[in-house]
Parts: sequence; C-alpha cells; structure tokens
Amino acid sequence: MENHMYTDQQEANALKTIENQTFDMERALYGSRDIEVKNCRFDGPADGESAFKECSNVRVDHCFFNLRYPFWHDHGLRIADSEMTELCRAALWYTDHVEIVNTKMHGIKAMRECAKAVVKDCDIISTEFGWSVRGIEMEDTTAQSEYFMMRSDHLAFRNVSLKGKYSFQYITDAVFENCNFDTKDAFWHAKNVIIRNSVVKGEYLAWYSENITFENCRIIGTQPLCYCRGLKLADCEMIDTDLAFERSEVEARITTPVISIKNPYAGHITVPEVREVIRDDENAKGVIETLR
Repeated sequence: MENHMYTDQQEANALKTIENQTFDMERALYGSRDIEVKNCRFDGPADGESAFKECSNVRVDHCFFNLRYPFWHDHGLRIADSEMTELCRAALWYTDHVEIVNTKMHGIKAMRECAKAVVKDCDIISTEFGWSVRGIEMEDTTAQSEYFMMRSDHLAFRNVSLKGKYSFQYITDAVFENCNFDTKDAFWHAKNVIIRNSVVKGEYLAWYSENITFENCRIIGTQPLCYCRGLKLADCEMIDTDLAFERSEVEARITTPVISIKNPYAGHITVPEVREVIRDDENAKGVIETLR
C-alpha cells in the first residue's frame, strides 16, 4: 500500500511561508489555509482583531501577539516559541486540533470552547482559562488563573503547577499526575476524576464531587472533601485538615494524623490518629478506624 503520510519536514515544505512581517489590520490573515507564519508581530496602531479567524493548517513560530481574538474557529493549529501579551484577550476560542509549545499565554480567557488541544512547556497567566474545553493534554506547564478549566472534560495533566482560586469546577473525566495545585474551592462538583502523586493545597477541596480519587497525594487545608459521593483516598497525607469528610461517602486510607473528622455519612476511613471526631448527625454512619 502506498504511504501518503507526510513527515513534519514534508508538511512544512508544502506550506506557504509568511516571515518577518508586522500586522495590525482587522482579520489580517482571515481564512488562510496551509501557512507557516514565522517571526511576525501582530501589533500596531490599527489595533485590528481576529488575525487568524477561520483558518486551517496553520503553523506559528516565534511570533508576538498584542491584539485581541487571534485564533477563533481554526482547525489544525500549532503555536511554538511565541508570546501572547495581556492585551491578547480571548486568544483561542472554538478551535480544534491545537498544539501549543513553549509559549506565554498572558491574556484573559486565553482558551475557551476548544477541542483536542495539547499545551506543553507553557506559561499561563490567564483568568478564566480553559472553560468548556474538551480533550486537553497539559504537561510541564505553570498557570496562574481563577476559575481555571471550568466545565471542561477529558483532561490529562502531567507536571502542571497552578496558583489561583476556584479551579476545575464542574469538570468531568480527568486524570492529573505529579501536579502541584495551590487553589481554593478546587474540584467542586467534579465527576470521574483521578489525582495521583500530587499536592493539592487550599480550603474547601472538592465539595459536592462524585467519583473522585486521590492516590499518594498530599492534601493541605481546612474542611476538605465534604458532601462527596464515591470519594476514595489511597495512601494520602492530610496536613492542617479539620472538619474533613462532612456528609461524604468515602473510602480512605490516610497516612498522617488529622485534626478533626466530621459526620462521614458512609464508608470506611483509616487514619493513624484523629484529634477529634464530631458526630452530631444521626445519619453519619461512616466508620473511622485509628491505628494507634
């Protein structure tokens, strides 16, 4: 059978190259197909929006973006070694089959309603990043954001560090490995989530979640994991945690002492030591077993 697959170099050779230019007009490259844009700037007094709207098969390399809404409704997009400033608002919306590598994403709402995206070695400073994204892989990336990844699904994160409140709310079907999250009110209403070998710091973790599992994690902060269903913890540390597991259905194996546990509704918790067990709800039937 004849092989029609292109190598990366063959594909690059087939693209029209646009290089060393500055664009500031409205829809500068609107509707372009099969292009490679290198060492270009999207900036200037015309202050035009939507530079790459409705494009397909686009490569962007070593470019600077200082204007709004550059990548909307695009299909097949690779961005590498580039910078999106804080003025580059809402950079990627309604775009699919995306790869972003070694790029600064510093505008508000930088990614929304996208599908099949890979983000690697990036620096994200973007409030409300990643809403309603489907199928995003993120690796070796740092992020500062509030309401990060809200209502997104099918996520796979590795070696991601996040700082910011209200992250991962209403997400579904996600796996996080070797991550570090400093975040308040994280994972509220999350469903079908696995978090492995990670640090999760912040108040009120994962309330109202369903089928969320923590494996070999360090959980830090007050009142975690309340009102949960199908909650599992396997060999996790819990630091500075009090009033944990209120009204939750939980199976937990904890490796550190806990300050207090309150009214677990169902399941079984093993813990080396708990300073206080609060049972003032007759429906709280969860078993707590201390190992000392």
